[in-house]
Amino acid sequence: MTDNMSLAQGRNYLAIPGPSVIPDAVLQAMHRPSPNIYAGELVEMMPDLTADLRRVARTRHEVAIYIANGHGAWEAALSNVLAPGETVLAPASGRFTHGWAEMAERLGVKVELIDFGPSDPWYMDRIAQTLRADADHRIKAVLAVHVDTSSSIRNDIPALRALLDDLNHPALLMADCIASLGCDRFEMDDWGVDVMVTACQKGLMTPAGMSFVFFNDRAKAKRAAMPRVSGYWDWQPRSEPDWFYQYFGGTAPTHHLYGLRAALDLIHAEGLEHVWARHARLAQAVWAACEVWAEGGALHLNVCDRAHRSHAVTALRLTEGRGTPLRSYTERHLGLTLGIGLGMADEESCFRLGHMGHLNGHMVMGLLGGIETAMVALEIPRGSGALEAAAAVLAG
Repeated sequence: MTDNMSLAQGRNYLAIPGPSVIPDAVLQAMHRPSPNIYAGELVEMMPDLTADLRRVARTRHEVAIYIANGHGAWEAALSNVLAPGETVLAPASGRFTHGWAEMAERLGVKVELIDFGPSDPWYMDRIAQTLRADADHRIKAVLAVHVDTSSSIRNDIPALRALLDDLNHPALLMADCIASLGCDRFEMDDWGVDVMVTACQKGLMTPAGMSFVFFNDRAKAKRAAMPRVSGYWDWQPRSEPDWFYQYFGGTAPTHHLYGLRAALDLIHAEGLEHVWARHARLAQAVWAACEVWAEGGALHLNVCDRAHRSHAVTALRLTEGRGTPLRSYTERHLGLTLGIGLGMADEESCFRLGHMGHLNGHMVMGLLGGIETAMVALEIPRGSGALEAAAAVLAG
């Protein structure tokens, strides 16, 4: 093979941390004429679809659907429980907490930000110090990103709930599960989460375009006390509609609903516990390979402690700005697209691996083999035996 020969023909493998690989069953469900939006199967499928969404979130409470990306879910959640002038606490361990906090500020909400940097999870003692100092309970909510897609850090939501309870602090616990739902274990009710936001294009395996806000009775009571909520973002008619159109604030996202129905069928046929276990095993195989490569000194995992790594995305750094050349090589020569170093200080050095959703063992081995091929071609120092280490994890 000559140096400039491309082997990228065939189906491209999109290994970015969302949108994730879309199952054929989802694509096929969407490949159909538009249905009637006033009567018939689309109207009749909604009660079961919302029930199955709640099953994935592990909640018996409410869900509102928005024709929006995750940023839309952020704004919807904020708009229903926070008035201008109120205060939120935002413990940040990556770019996406900053993004949610910035949106709150644009809505007139005051933000107290605790920045733990791009490679560390929350330190509960620092959060506790801030909450203890809030004797008059100015802080009305905590914006908690479960998995930050930029840094690949997985934060401890149950520990944060326990801290709020121990301090008897009434702030709502609001969780961003856009990168984690359907990948990492999440238990909305058992963990005491009041509001949770997510979107359809990652663990829910549906093309981007829908997002969801789940909320419990505490959040519902706060919504009822709000002086105003915009007609479009108001979750009350979406979660308890008198008419079908109210689920969506207007015309339904018809084909996305068919795709989501197929995706939820896949999740529940596999079983959510197995979905979580599969993601954990595949993530461990990725980590095993990356840890071996790191022995060469050029590659570093962004999160050192496995206990704080996401099962959906892994953020990596290469010395000497090699991240972008590596991504360019895998895409141009192998048909493998890796994620950019989003939100990192040196994006040219960083890249991310998405291992979420519709994913199996041979796909992970292909992903890792493609990265090793690029490292060979680009003469990047690396430890030997990375693929064998990953294979050993998958072999059990």
